[in-house]
Amino acid sequence: MNPQPPNDLPVYRLLTGKDDAAFCRSVSEALALGYQLYGSPAMTFNGTDTIVAQAVLWGG
Repeated sequence: MNPQPPNDLPVYRLLTGKDDAAFCRSVSEALALGYQLYGSPAMTFNGTDTIVAQAVLWGG
């Protein structure tokens, strides 16, 4: 187990963005690095796009 995330990334991250393939890729990349999902995702609508957020916590 790595005690710290790579590339000086923080232990806790809140990933946000439009609900699209790019957002899904960013969450998938974080999981591949060793982060774990933290809590439930959140979703809102800004009048044009669905915006999502997912917290991840370093698990190494």
